[in-house]
Amino acid sequence: MRSTFTANSMGQLRPTTKGAVLAALIFFLLALRSAQAHPVAQGRLEIEILPDKIRARAFVSTEEVVVQNTLASNGEKDAVAPEELYRRHGLYLLQHLRFTGDNRALVGRVVAPSVPDGRGLQHPVYDFEFALSEKPSRVQVKEDVLNEFTYAPGNRWEATYVTRVAQQGRPTVEALLFTSREPLFVNCIWSDSSATPPPGAVILDRSRLTKEYVWHGLMHILTGYDHLLFIGALALAVATLWDLIKVISVFTLAHSITLTLSVLNLVRVPGRIVEPMIAASIIFVALQNVLWPARSRGAARLGVAFFFGLFHGLGFAGGLLAAMEGMAGLTVGLAILAFSVGIEIGHQIVVLPIFGVLKAARTWLPSPMPWSDYAVRYGSIVISAAGLFYLIAALR
Repeated sequence: MRSTFTANSMGQLRPTTKGAVLAALIFFLLALRSAQAHPVAQGRLEIEILPDKIRARAFVSTEEVVVQNTLASNGEKDAVAPEELYRRHGLYLLQHLRFTGDNRALVGRVVAPSVPDGRGLQHPVYDFEFALSEKPSRVQVKEDVLNEFTYAPGNRWEATYVTRVAQQGRPTVEALLFTSREPLFVNCIWSDSSATPPPGAVILDRSRLTKEYVWHGLMHILTGYDHLLFIGALALAVATLWDLIKVISVFTLAHSITLTLSVLNLVRVPGRIVEPMIAASIIFVALQNVLWPARSRGAARLGVAFFFGLFHGLGFAGGLLAAMEGMAGLTVGLAILAFSVGIEIGHQIVVLPIFGVLKAARTWLPSPMPWSDYAVRYGSIVISAAGLFYLIAALR
């Protein structure tokens, strides 16, 4: 998805089936190589387009700096001063934030980094300048920050930025989502560019913001194997549509609570706790389907879905608050709402087909042990094994 705009405008196995289950497990683990969990560092990017240059200011997370320097060092233990780590990251960003004007690559430089001082400045800030030989009609910005580093087998890191763009003489356009999958395209309008907009003039394209964050939430689910595994395990155990509605609604309520509280900076839990808890939720729910099937429905399952949903909400939130710092409350609220809607669309894309297939199997394929029961049992075993794989990666 591209962001395009003008400047004025996430039981026992039978021996005969063990081979099939093992093959399915191997296939599933191989499939994980194309999925992602939560290796995402979120930041903010402010771009100002002037007649002779482009200024860019990147507010990045400390996590982004640590990940890049640690993984780039290939495990070397040599002590490096924090100031040097921040300096290196500025040069790294210059290589991985690519600006072009009318399809011509722009040469940039790091003006000055501002590093955390333990008092007012909490995150590193980098200023860049890109020289313009003439006024461009279109500016394109792409990034692949952290993409070359692996979080877990098959799961690459990435960085995303909430972006504000201003062209000289025109209001700022804010809350644009900038990721490696969603480059920015700025159509520049230079006529009457000397006109000065009212102080603080900001344009919020609600339609574009909504579409971008709905898409971001949807992709967060469809490319996040941890959430896919968890809601898949929940959906396997439901017997009726009403069961499905209840368990997904409870999970939605729980993760919406912590997503909102986290983005508003009212609740903060370190990723070293959140990620293992999400992995544990996958294992627990999947094993509950197999070992305690009577508890995989009803009040007990609703309680489990709510409890673990709280941790999934923290996983959804990431660094959205820091990325949206300084933006209007309406902008932040609309982004959270749109992101949550995208997450729910992703949920339904996953759970409805699972429920429909199992419902059809129970109706049309009766037997002493219905085919759907096999699917629930062995599917849950595969999910629990994949959850264990994720837990090991999260604890590394």
